[in-house]
Formats: sequence, C-alpha cells, structure tokens
Amino acid sequence: MRQGPDMPWDSIHKQEAHTGTAPNLRDYATVCAGFSWEAARRALDGLPDGGLNIAHEAIDRHVAHGRGAHPALRWLGKAGARHDFTYADLKRLTDRFANALRTLGVAKGDRVFGLMGRLPELYIAALGTLKNGSVFSPLFSAFGPEPIRSRMELGDAKALVTTEALYRKKVMAWRHELPKLTHVLLVECNEAALPEGTLSLAQAMAAASETFAIEPTRPDDMALLHFTSGTTGRPKGAVHVHEAVVGHAVTGRLALDIHPEDRVWCTADPGWVTGMSYGIIAPLTNGATLIVDEAEFDAERWYGTLQNELVTVWYTAPTAIRMMMKIGTEIIRKYDLSRLRFLASVGEPLNPEAVVWSQQAFGRPFHDNWWQTETGGIMIANFASMDIKPGSMGRPIPGIEAAIVERKPEGVAVVEKPMAMGELALKPGWPSMFRGYLHEDERYKKCFVGGWYLTGDLAMRDADGYFWFVGRADDVIKSSGHLIGPFEVESALMEHPAVAEAGVIGKPDPMAGEIVKAFVALKGGYAPSEDLRKELLGHARKRLGPAVAPKEIDFRANLPKTRSGKIMRRLLKARELGLPEGDLSTLESDER
Repeated sequence: MRQGPDMPWDSIHKQEAHTGTAPNLRDYATVCAGFSWEAARRALDGLPDGGLNIAHEAIDRHVAHGRGAHPALRWLGKAGARHDFTYADLKRLTDRFANALRTLGVAKGDRVFGLMGRLPELYIAALGTLKNGSVFSPLFSAFGPEPIRSRMELGDAKALVTTEALYRKKVMAWRHELPKLTHVLLVECNEAALPEGTLSLAQAMAAASETFAIEPTRPDDMALLHFTSGTTGRPKGAVHVHEAVVGHAVTGRLALDIHPEDRVWCTADPGWVTGMSYGIIAPLTNGATLIVDEAEFDAERWYGTLQNELVTVWYTAPTAIRMMMKIGTEIIRKYDLSRLRFLASVGEPLNPEAVVWSQQAFGRPFHDNWWQTETGGIMIANFASMDIKPGSMGRPIPGIEAAIVERKPEGVAVVEKPMAMGELALKPGWPSMFRGYLHEDERYKKCFVGGWYLTGDLAMRDADGYFWFVGRADDVIKSSGHLIGPFEVESALMEHPAVAEAGVIGKPDPMAGEIVKAFVALKGGYAPSEDLRKELLGHARKRLGPAVAPKEIDFRANLPKTRSGKIMRRLLKARELGLPEGDLSTLESDER
C-alpha cells in the first residue's frame, strides 16, 4: 500500500501557539493517560439528581455562570442581513419554543423534525426541542418529497418545523399519509393565509412564556435521531442520547481546539450530523460563538466571511476544499485571514495534496478527522499539538480505544502488525455512541462483534499510532491477488495538476478478477482528451506501480456526490455495470 510512511509528502509539524492561544491538548500521551469519561461528565453542570440535557449544557449553563451577554450566534443572511444572538437571547428564545411545544401537547420523547435552510429558527427549534425532552431530527432542506416523507414516517414524526415554501412544495401533498404528524409550525409564512392545518411559529412563540423549566432528562434519554443512508433499502435512523453532549464537549475542545473566545464556523448544514454535533452543540457547549451563513458555497463569499467575521476555527468538507483548490490561491491573497488558528476537515478522507495545499495557501494545514453518524462525534483526529502526516486520519481521541481487526468465524482478532489492512474497530462505551437503529434491533446488534464496534471501514495503523483510511469494506478492489484501496488511487491521481476530483471502482475482469477504473473531473483550463488520458494513466503507474494503478480512466464533468460531499463510488460502479442504483435520497445533482 502507498499510504503511510512511504507517502511522498513530508510531515507537517505541529502548529505553534497562535495569537497567544495554546492548544487545549498540549501533550497527547499525558492527556490520554489521565483521561476518563467520568471526569469529563463531571466537568459539565448536569441537572438535579443525575440528569443531563444537551440544551442546558449548550445554553443555560453559560447564562447561569454569568456569560449571558457573550455572543452565541451570528447569522449571516444570503441577502446581506446580519443578526446577533447572545447566550441570554438563545435561552429566552429556546425557552419560548419549548413552551410552545408543551402548549401543543408535544411531550418528552415525541419526535420533532426540522426542515429548513440555515435560518435562526432551525437552531432555536433544535435546542428548544431538547429542552422540552422531545427528540429532534434534522432534515436536509434540499431533499425531495420522498426522502422527507420516508424519514418522517420511520421516525414517527409528531411535529414539523419548516418554511411555508418548503411545506407547500415538499410536504403538503402527502401530509395526510402521516396521521401521527399532528403539528406543523411554519416560518417565513403569510400569517393571514396559512395552509390548512398549520401554525405560525412566530405567533406560537409570541404567545409562549420566555421562562421554561427544562424537562428532567436522563443521560440515556433519546435526544437526537440522525438518518443515514445505506447502499440499498430504506435509510437507518441512528438514535443518540443526551449523554452525547459529553462527547461533543470533549471532542470540540480537543479535536477542534475550541476555546470560549473562539468564533467557530462549521460550514456543514444542520440537516447532517456534522452540522448538529459541530455546527451547534460542540461550539456552544464550549462557550464559543457560532458563525452561521445561510448562503451556499461561493469562494469570494467564504473568504470574505472568514475575514470579516474574524473566524478562528473553521470546520469544512473535502469537497469544498477541492473546489477552493480548483479556483487557485490568487484569490486568497485579497483577504486577511490572519485570525484563522485551526482548520479542520470532515466528511470523507482528505487527500494528502489538499493538506499540503492548505499549508501553502493559508500557512496552516487542514486537520483531517474521522467519525460516523453512528459514532456521534469525532473518534480519530489530527490534533493541533501533533505533527500531521498528510493523508492520515490522525490518532484516537483520549478515551477512545481503536484497533485494526480481522473478522474470524469465532469473532475478531486484533491486527498488531503496522500498516496491515483490516477493519477499523472501536471499543464501545463512549458517550456519543449511537444506542440503536430505530425499529431495527437486529441490524444494530450486528454492528458489534467480539466486544468491538465494527465500523465497516478498512484502515491501517502505522508504528506511530496514526490511522490511515483505505476504503469502505465493500469498496476495496481485489485485482490479481492485490487488495487495493480506492482512496490511495484517487489521491495519486489528484497529485496531477489537471485533476480536481477522482472516484475509483473495481470493474469485473475475467483474468484479474477486478481491474481498477477511475473517473476524473478536471480543473478549469483542462479539457478531456486521449493524450490527457494516457498522461494520467502514466502518472498513476509511475506513482503507484502497475499492479495498483488504474487500467481505465473516464472523464466526467462532475462526480456523483452525496449532499454532504462524499463521492458515491457505489453509484459510479452501479452505472458502469448497469446495476440497481439503490437509495439516492442523499444524492446531489450530478452529470453523468
């Protein structure tokens, strides 16, 4: 395998203290040796009699400790509006929302779904729902009617908070099919002519008290329901509990290096788990200020936001980073980004070239990290105080035991040899771990074998304890006896100056079993040609060797990706082989 110590990139040395801010995690070994989740839990306030509530730790705790006037959220509207909310403001507004739910009869454990873009009301609804002891489930606003309906049906939705436009376009036609959906609260609505069976959220909150006694939730009470798509069939509803806030607080502080005076911009939409865990909960729990931009990606706007909002911690996705790489570094020189202290990436593995590029472009590298919807929070990370090996996921969060394992008939065996490929596994017991798939107990039980949670990701661990992503277990290519991870081939192709993105699959072959086939999207200024195809094939053979390099390359204007930015290799393979395409509910528009 090409990943690991024989990578062509030099390690990027740990960051020095920036603007006088020392990393929260200064010595990895020392913190790991002294860490316990019990102590992390005690660092939060909690509720009486051992209770715990995410919203209390994210908002009310700070107000009680005299930080009510500290800015909690700055919202940037796509048309230029700007609104600031202090922690005291958020407390009053989320109290009103919780009271509005209680007045409607929405009780502890009831499911409240949120369907809208990055509007302030979405953040208020999420946290107010948790105060009420109800369960919040976010939906991505770009979903079509069917993915919305199926998730609300599976999740036993009782209430929905959405905009009038989204309700009329995506919900109204089938609402009668969900008899449990008793309340629809609308924002950005015409209060004089509301659709039948709906309420104005503004009116409901205006009539509600701004003082609310938080429902006495327990650590293991259900709090969040995040849906994740499988390769086939219906989406899975991953259940998370209020104890998850312990993990959010710790990982925000250690993996993202969030300090109370930071301005944190997580570009992920709250319709996805990243946008909830690190776009809302982790920064607020650590007392920082959220920057929320309603608009979609635009390089000029993003760089302007980083500059004008004095962003210090920036958490974004590899897709956005690759788009910025495609545009180039000249644009960056127009902006003062000197306040940026920590850059992080999540969503899919970050190609090593992107890490090196960010060091050149921003003077600071992107720190990749790894986690899943099921883990609820970051499990493996590149920390501010550690050297980065470009292409590596980093090392486990303190309190997390990770290993490379091999499945056996009797269970699993831990693979000790450095850089041996196996399945990434975690010892259960961390606070943000999912507690089930809703209504699918057997499916949940199959995730745990021999005392380990098996992630379904293949990876390697080097002699220094850094983990290296290979691919999903069902993505790995078996060619002439070689096991080939698609990520290493994609990363090698991206080293070529013409390549913006690459997706790699295994294509059946009568002689080799499978051959490596690559799909490539080009940067601006490059056009598909037979000469370029041959050049890329030669480049890959030189970098990877003939056994690993692709035998075929096709050009694509865009590669199919989920709306959270992951390249859908399974869809590339299905289209190449004429197979069923499976669940496409998370697919963004693409060109074939």
